[in-house]
Amino acid sequence: MDISINRKFSPFSSLTALLFLGIFSLFATKSTAQGIEFFKGTFEEAKAKAKEEGKPIFVDAYAVWCGPCKRMAKQVFTTPEAGEFYNTNFVNMKLDMEQGEGLKFRQKYPVSAFPTLFYIGSDGVVLHKLKGAQQLEDFIKIGKMVLNKVDHSKDYAAEYEKGKRDPEFIYEYIKALNKSNKPSLKVANKYLTKKKDYKDPVNLKIVYEATLESDSRIFDLLIQHKKAVTDLYSKDLVTAKIKQACETTAAKAIEYESEDLLNEAKAAMKKHLPKDATLFALQSDMEFCLAMGDAQKYLKCCSDYVKKEVKDNDEKLHGLAQQIEKNFSKNSSAMKQAEKLAKKALEQNEAVLDYHLTYASILNKNGKKSQALKVANESMELASKTGAEKHVRQLIQIIGG
Repeated sequence: MDISINRKFSPFSSLTALLFLGIFSLFATKSTAQGIEFFKGTFEEAKAKAKEEGKPIFVDAYAVWCGPCKRMAKQVFTTPEAGEFYNTNFVNMKLDMEQGEGLKFRQKYPVSAFPTLFYIGSDGVVLHKLKGAQQLEDFIKIGKMVLNKVDHSKDYAAEYEKGKRDPEFIYEYIKALNKSNKPSLKVANKYLTKKKDYKDPVNLKIVYEATLESDSRIFDLLIQHKKAVTDLYSKDLVTAKIKQACETTAAKAIEYESEDLLNEAKAAMKKHLPKDATLFALQSDMEFCLAMGDAQKYLKCCSDYVKKEVKDNDEKLHGLAQQIEKNFSKNSSAMKQAEKLAKKALEQNEAVLDYHLTYASILNKNGKKSQALKVANESMELASKTGAEKHVRQLIQIIGG
């Protein structure tokens, strides 16, 4: 629990935050990530960059003639999901093992198959190594597994127990705890409870790094010294920090089933990022109602969201229809709304096979078997263009055609 700040909620699990943020992204605009960004320098320069940023290194050891290498480069590395995860957590390199820097790398890190994926610490020690191309989901799982192995906070913890408390050390300790997904609030609070000189850039960095939730005294300190912190970082980074803190508190509201905490997150967003507040409130309310299983309130929030934000966006309309079908399939009112959303998405873009299949599935669950079969059968021509006839046939069989 927050030892120095008057808040009634203790830090919640990082898993809950990740789940909330993952669901939250369903309603957000499409990711601007463009795939993995690969470092262009030498491996030694990559190690220096990794040490400076406190990250491990990912190396795609490939050969230009390798088919699986090409497929992974085209189908996995270019995805927004891979880009968002790996750009945030790793220094990334692509090395051709048959020329240039790759030949030098291969002398220390032997390669017998392509591609070979290396995960290496900033000290050059291999954390994990595997052969063969990976699908996106497994690729990200492997990256998360590697990150769990990297825990620099243990060394700092030992020094902290010995009484080390200088500002630069505290900053690095908090940063290491955050990177390892360990609670840093107690360390930050203990340091910041005493009166500090907030003209000192290191103390401002501590406030910035320790701001994780909007329902905390540290968040208040960030707001209090926002101009100075912005001068030290940037307006975009501070804005992102505030938004992330509000999102995390909204996720914690789900963890504790606390509408009061949800309202606190929405109030913080409205006060400090008013341009984003309406959308944040709509999305947060929807996620809270969804987690609480409150279909009636969810449908009201959903209607408001469609009118104010979604409008004719076929991708978001389809996503909402799917979510309702998944979570409230036994609720007739909810399924009627899902049917309308799915129909509207299909009308906006008839070229997407998934829209046809979702609409047909919902029609079938709503007892409209003949209409469902018609939609499914009409989608067969579209499915044949992508080799997806099997999926349509499976749906038709489920409907009973």
